[in-house]
Amino acid sequence: MQAVGPAVKHPIIDLLQKCKTLDTFKQAHAQMITTGLTRHTYPISRILILSSSVATLPYTLTIFKQVQNPSIFLYNTLLSSLAQKGPAQVALSIYYQILTHPNLEPNNYTYPSLFKAFGVHQWFKHGQALHAHVLKFLHTPYDNFVQASLLNFYSRCGRVGIARYFFDQIREPDLATWNSILSAYAHNSNVSFASNSNHLDGNTSSSLEVLNLFSQMQKSLVKPSEVTLVALITACADLGAFSQGIWAHVYTMRNNLSLNHFIGTALITFYANSGCLTFAWQLFYQLRHRDTFCFNAMIRGLAIHGHGHEALDLFGIMKQEGFVPDDLTLLAVMSACSHVGLVDEGRKYFQSMTSVYGLEPKLEHYCCLVDLLGRAGLVKEAVETILSMPMMPNAILWRSLLGAARVHGNLAIGEIALRKLLELEPQTSGNYVLLSNMYACMNRWDDAKKVRQLMKDQGIDKMPGSSLVEVDGSMHEFLIGDKSHPQVKEIYLKLEEMNTKLQEYGHQPRTREVLFDIEEEEKEDALSYHSERLAIAFALIASDSCTLIRIIKNLRVCVDCHSSIKLLSLIYKREIIVRDRTRFHHFSNGTCSCLDYW
Repeated sequence: MQAVGPAVKHPIIDLLQKCKTLDTFKQAHAQMITTGLTRHTYPISRILILSSSVATLPYTLTIFKQVQNPSIFLYNTLLSSLAQKGPAQVALSIYYQILTHPNLEPNNYTYPSLFKAFGVHQWFKHGQALHAHVLKFLHTPYDNFVQASLLNFYSRCGRVGIARYFFDQIREPDLATWNSILSAYAHNSNVSFASNSNHLDGNTSSSLEVLNLFSQMQKSLVKPSEVTLVALITACADLGAFSQGIWAHVYTMRNNLSLNHFIGTALITFYANSGCLTFAWQLFYQLRHRDTFCFNAMIRGLAIHGHGHEALDLFGIMKQEGFVPDDLTLLAVMSACSHVGLVDEGRKYFQSMTSVYGLEPKLEHYCCLVDLLGRAGLVKEAVETILSMPMMPNAILWRSLLGAARVHGNLAIGEIALRKLLELEPQTSGNYVLLSNMYACMNRWDDAKKVRQLMKDQGIDKMPGSSLVEVDGSMHEFLIGDKSHPQVKEIYLKLEEMNTKLQEYGHQPRTREVLFDIEEEEKEDALSYHSERLAIAFALIASDSCTLIRIIKNLRVCVDCHSSIKLLSLIYKREIIVRDRTRFHHFSNGTCSCLDYW
């Protein structure tokens, strides 16, 4: 095989670049054979690159096999052309040929293509072994190109911590590198949204890191792309960071970036997760090209806001327009049924997965069905569903059953669910708290005390409730009884005022589920210091009186806080939106959008 030489500027090379179909490609290839260009390295490299896009994989490999003594450059070219299109097994086979060749060694251009191939197929163990080869074979293993490929590989495989290590080693990250690390964190925060429409508890630490990294990216003067903005908007959706999400939307429009279905879907989710369902609707109808993902995002948004009938109507429109529902569509539709108590409809959609759409229900769909039945008080049917599942129930499912048993006072099933939870998650405090609260509601104080004692014996602390509230573009977090805020004095004065007004309006604190080993007056104080109350108090003193208050809570809002916030929205004439771990509550003029069904 001859080196580059004059073949680089040959007119047939220009002709080859213009080929768009397999027939024209074969014609150009034939001319290169007859003119002897295929004896040169550069023309062959051009053929390999183009053939991977217009020809079949066997055709491309046949071309390569005809090359006598291919150089490492040609091997690398072949790997690069197959990185995303070809099976990872083929890339691994080619790499093995390099390793066993007596005169060749892999170099810095060999590994990035391999890491890309392994990352696409999430071959984590193979990628780890390849990482060891980088250290073994390369004299300078961590140049920017290799570091970026390692970062991208570990990002795609969900190993965010390792990806961050390599990101921090790169002195001047380019746009692709920034996008890779931002997408890794955004995906890590968004994984719960994708897996279960009934839960809104994303990974807020990952989302906050996206905002932090994006701020650093802006200082580096690297301009964001559509991929960057999708990652940023996804993080804002998780956090309910309204100001930053609005900025991203405006930036997209001002910089003439395409409002494609990727950015569109992210923005629909963002507005829905920020409590702005009207904006989500407007954006949905503005999109010129909608796909299944856009419909899924909008249906899910309607579901978590309690607009079950509208969600089902949109599902009907989706089918009329010829879009094929996937498993996430059915999950969102079932969630919509669950939030408004449409039991018969929820059952029907679950059954239709196999009978109509040919989809095999996943664990998430069974979780949603159990949640639907449990909310409606059909606790025994929920148990029967669990026992008939073709897969092992997970902790989310048993916790859903325990919650339903608590709400509807079915102690026997609650105890069964707790035993299963203790086997799966012996260190999760919420499981013990649910059962303890159930005993408390039934005045079985000795049993409640035993559960609390068991927690202490196991060294398990109750997960603290936390609430995020955004004021003037800044996120403020409060824990129960929090006194760390710089405006703590003003906050607690406002809290006293709120409690006084609640009493004047006849509010009777629901203290039954509060820790029972304290006096009744102390129980009322404990309720007053719940994180969402502190967040509301801060918003009342720090924001304009006409501004809507948005709060994100990590736990399910308790009964007493729910009734209190209804009254506070009337007392202070403020609309308050609370996103807890299962749904949205829109409080206005003394009522809540959930109609006390949550």
